[in-house]
Amino acid sequence: MQPAVPAIELIGIDKRFGAVHANNNVSLSIAKSSIHGIIGENGAGKSTLMSILFGFYAADKGEIQVNGKPVKIKSSTDAIQLGIGMVHQHFMLVDPFTVLENVILGAEGGALIGPALAKARAELIRLAQEYQLDVDPDAIVGELPVGLQQRVEILKALYKGADVLILDEPTGVLTPDEADHLFRILEQLRDQGKTVILITHKLREIMAITDHVSVMRRGEMVATKETALTSVEELAELMVGRSVLLRVEKGKAKPGEIVLDVRNLVWRDRKGTPRVDGVSLQVRKGEIVGIAGVSGNGQSELLDVITGIAKATSGQVFFEGEDITALHDPSILRQRGMAHVPEDRQHRGLITTFSAAESAILGWQNDPKLGRGYHLNYDSVVKQCQKQMQEFDVRPANPLLKSSKFSGGNQQKLILAREIGSNPDLLIVGQPTRGVDIGAIEFIHKRLIELRDQGKAILLVSVELDEIRSLSDRILVMFAGRVMGELGPDADERQLGLLMAGVGQEAA
Repeated sequence: MQPAVPAIELIGIDKRFGAVHANNNVSLSIAKSSIHGIIGENGAGKSTLMSILFGFYAADKGEIQVNGKPVKIKSSTDAIQLGIGMVHQHFMLVDPFTVLENVILGAEGGALIGPALAKARAELIRLAQEYQLDVDPDAIVGELPVGLQQRVEILKALYKGADVLILDEPTGVLTPDEADHLFRILEQLRDQGKTVILITHKLREIMAITDHVSVMRRGEMVATKETALTSVEELAELMVGRSVLLRVEKGKAKPGEIVLDVRNLVWRDRKGTPRVDGVSLQVRKGEIVGIAGVSGNGQSELLDVITGIAKATSGQVFFEGEDITALHDPSILRQRGMAHVPEDRQHRGLITTFSAAESAILGWQNDPKLGRGYHLNYDSVVKQCQKQMQEFDVRPANPLLKSSKFSGGNQQKLILAREIGSNPDLLIVGQPTRGVDIGAIEFIHKRLIELRDQGKAILLVSVELDEIRSLSDRILVMFAGRVMGELGPDADERQLGLLMAGVGQEAA
């Protein structure tokens, strides 16, 4: 019996960006009607490989076959015509348009839009019913929750005839219930003959949903496994090249006096909408308080007000017993012992055109140890950065390299080294491991627990439920700007998921 022809075959794909060898002779075969996971550390080359398949990049060498036939994919239009669709991590939707208008965008089929819309509506309804992708064709996309927006992206790809669907980190903005529903949709797509390629860093998702998984490391394909015959531990070791501690080891917290006391805090945007709506919380010495929730429910704005970036509309913030609500000055708070690892490292945590040494002193450039007045002692700056790089395992350990040249995980380590190195009484951490590979995650988690055990107070915001549950001593859940309830770290995923979806604690 002849072996089945793969849906996609990549043969000897090679791609360089200057000195960086992003894909090194990569070969990959993806079976028809399967869900195939691709995992790897930051910079492993998985996104580059999928970008070549979808026509964003051209390979320097190698061959792509679709259904056993060699093809040339020079653009995303070529990929779509070959039946390849992609759902990006950041949705490519036009918010003021309806679902129907977004789905038909780019495939209008002529100058007369009326007949095209009528035809598209009928097809959209058929696809939604067939794949359980129910969504109102006339709904305004910008008013839909992210779970439904993701369905629109999948419908767009199916409407354009996708037989192969690439999903890049699809659950990063979903509640657990929404993620479970997405998995049911992907299983149904597979069962009806579609092929799904899933790029994710979440190993539990790989184990739950995929049929096969391929592991990339440093631009090379190191293994492809049948998912049922592998384990989370084996995959983690293949990704990093060494054994990885997947569980956070920590003793019982010993909370001390209150360091941060937030009382009935409100922050309204320019339209007068309350993004932070009556939030109260406390963080004590020697504990980590985690804030869970789907991104966009007020967590970012809450951190901005606490750290002095934004001014509270009403309510109070006390830091070590002092009312700092009206202070509204991050530099003064920093001097008083509050450190902040921002959620967006590239726009708020460092300046990408600066060297690592320069980014490593942002906020501390007036420290007398580093120079006087406007004159920095650059040797001291470089030496301090070298020391931080060694302590936090930043790679490459080159203080003179531009900040933009480091991977996401190493940029994050650079920021953590700067903020933890200030010996703060309170550390505010937003999304500590967003886009960070599994080896760096292990390192960052260890440092946060060490800081807690030294008696520091930590307020942690993360959309990663596993991270929140592993690190936190207490968990607060935010929805629509409000704290829906408080749970312990042993709370089950269903309880957390209900609170994240806006169901009150009593009902949850």
